[in-house]
Amino acid sequence: MDALDVAGLLAIGFCAGMLGGLVGVGGGVLFVPGLVFFLGLSQLDALSTSLVAIVFVAVVGAWRQRGYGNVRIRDGLIVGALSPVGVLAGTVLANAVSERALELSFAAVQILFAWSLARRALRPRGGEAPDTAKAPSAPANG
Repeated sequence: MDALDVAGLLAIGFCAGMLGGLVGVGGGVLFVPGLVFFLGLSQLDALSTSLVAIVFVAVVGAWRQRGYGNVRIRDGLIVGALSPVGVLAGTVLANAVSERALELSFAAVQILFAWSLARRALRPRGGEAPDTAKAPSAPANG
């Protein structure tokens, strides 16, 4: 690994950490594509490597957000309760399917999440009227 590779890894880590803290993403969204596109890792190697990197983002992000009062510990523990079982099943499956299937599955998940989040963000909030701002009309003569 040369200095350019190390610089690339550091840049991926910083950007993923920044986005992790800002919008709650980082691992799958940035680590995996960054490792594939910039370092030439296979999809399987990138997703496996990202699991190590996610640990640091999650620990520091949760610690800082807890300081702001934003972490719901109970909900996090419930969501995470079966995660170890899921990751065991996922790693077995990831090593059993083709590289192409992993790439397409990753892309499909990213598209689905992006579409769902965009729809949610564009939906009017409860009690809010849709943005129907119009250009000001000319005053009436009269």
